[in-house]
Amino acid sequence: MTRTRADAAPQGEVAPSSVRSPVPGTRRAHPDTVATVVATRTSGDRRRRVVLGALCLAVVVLLGVTLMVGHTFYSPSEVLGVILGQDVGGASFTVGRLRLPRAGMALVTGLAFGMGGVTFQTMLRNPLASPDIIGISSGASAAAMVAIVVLGLSGPSLSLFAILAGLGVALAVYLLAYRGGVAGTRLILVGIGIAAMLDSVISYLLDKAPDWDLQEAMRWLTGSLNGASWDQVLPVLVALLLLGPVLLGQAKNLDMLQLGDQAAGALGVRVERTRLVAICAAVVLIAFATAAAGPIAFVAFLSGPIAARLVGPGRSLLVPAALVGALLVLAGDLAGQWLFGTRFPVGVVTGAAGAPYLIYLIARTNRTGGAL
Repeated sequence: MTRTRADAAPQGEVAPSSVRSPVPGTRRAHPDTVATVVATRTSGDRRRRVVLGALCLAVVVLLGVTLMVGHTFYSPSEVLGVILGQDVGGASFTVGRLRLPRAGMALVTGLAFGMGGVTFQTMLRNPLASPDIIGISSGASAAAMVAIVVLGLSGPSLSLFAILAGLGVALAVYLLAYRGGVAGTRLILVGIGIAAMLDSVISYLLDKAPDWDLQEAMRWLTGSLNGASWDQVLPVLVALLLLGPVLLGQAKNLDMLQLGDQAAGALGVRVERTRLVAICAAVVLIAFATAAAGPIAFVAFLSGPIAARLVGPGRSLLVPAALVGALLVLAGDLAGQWLFGTRFPVGVVTGAAGAPYLIYLIARTNRTGGAL
């Protein structure tokens, strides 16, 4: 009788041909392939840690520079003394009462805009799906204009009115774009249409506004950190502490949504529930940040793409985008105050930086024949 190769194998050993994948009909991955995947993932994790560390360091440095630089320069030791509660002549008022709340406002609003913007872009798989583009910021700004010019509101009541309006606009965009699900392109087009309507309302109210209301109104149109106080910083900080963990808890599901609704559903993601939770959390973050500092242009739009280039593919962008957003607001405010010889609101600087990128993105998409 002719013995097979398996029969000829020494007792206690398994012939190579008898090795089978534990799942019938599939092949065991080649060891080199597995090693390559592991090495790639390890390298990506290392890159992410380095990028996050560098972004955190850059935020701390910019915060320090913001507190030191002004008409009067204060040394790092003087700034640190003020932060620690010491009485430092001159610096206690200038740094403690003026610069520190402004820097805190820049930090929390940048974090909120960055995290909220990248949530929309990740969820809808489109870099144009940011609150700047789809009308949420315009909704809060238009509501603030109505509150200032028509209702005569100010302070917390004005902020609350803008927050509720931002939520209402987001709900309207979502419902109008919903057709058995929410397609990214449809939601963006609906949002652009609503934003155009709201911008016309803003223009009408600006034309009718008394002169004494225009200065307050302009903060809601350009985004500004002038007059920042801890009373304005605190609500945004609380929103970040409550809703940031909610979004981070949805990070894995949001990443799976980039595969498409059907694929994500097949992997066990509750698509509509994930999308609704993410939209609500992101909109509230954006609304609180807008109520505090106005719609700082293009921060939510730019943070995600910049973070994606820094971190690389296949990694959650929520934390990197939040840090990039903080950097953009801090750098924009610093540049607007001291770089151009005259003072500009931070929204003017970020808008000037973001508009060319928007044009580039549309031109590249048109050139490659891709869909927005």
